[in-house]
Amino acid sequence: MAFDAYDDYEQSELVQKWLRENGVSIAVGIAIGLVGIFGWQQWRNHQASNRAAAAAIYQQVQAAENVGNQAVADQLTEQLQKDYDKSSYAVFATSERARHLVETKQFDKAAASLDWAIAHAEEPALKSLMRLRMAQVQFAQGKDKDALATLDQLTDKQYAGMASELRGDVLVKLGRVDDARKSYQTALSAMSGDSPLRDALQLKIDDLAAAGKQGA
Repeated sequence: MAFDAYDDYEQSELVQKWLRENGVSIAVGIAIGLVGIFGWQQWRNHQASNRAAAAAIYQQVQAAENVGNQAVADQLTEQLQKDYDKSSYAVFATSERARHLVETKQFDKAAASLDWAIAHAEEPALKSLMRLRMAQVQFAQGKDKDALATLDQLTDKQYAGMASELRGDVLVKLGRVDDARKSYQTALSAMSGDSPLRDALQLKIDDLAAAGKQGA
């Protein structure tokens, strides 16, 4: 699976959803039981202020990347990591830096960035997305067994189709054609009918079938 494909199809949707919701839901009842009403209000205001500040910096990261100023984007990402490490905006920015590093073939640095993102992603869906990206980087590095192990750690079904496709790619490389075909079929079943990735996935399945006939 190409890195530009998962960037367009996965992260854009998740980022936009995050920006609309402006953060995760908070367990109000539990928190009120731990602090007084006044303290809770102060804490909530503080959290809202932090989210707004992190969101503003993240928007600056995106603006810098849009004009090709990666140095500024990296500086702002480091600021998010330092000052707002519990914010998902920091995770998104770090993931985008990893994408840039992949594009410039700096796979070790990309993996290091994704390590940070995985460690700091609190939502299961976001952590699964970061692990999916890590598996893609490991596959690009030739670390096929590591990629399979990382895919085994994905827990969110939202990415089941893309994870199964990547698993199929890894299995093909390992020469496990039958297992790869099963993974591709699982991926195809998990994808929606209007997914832009279906045609490319079907082509992979057809290629395996053609190769099997030639080898027979």
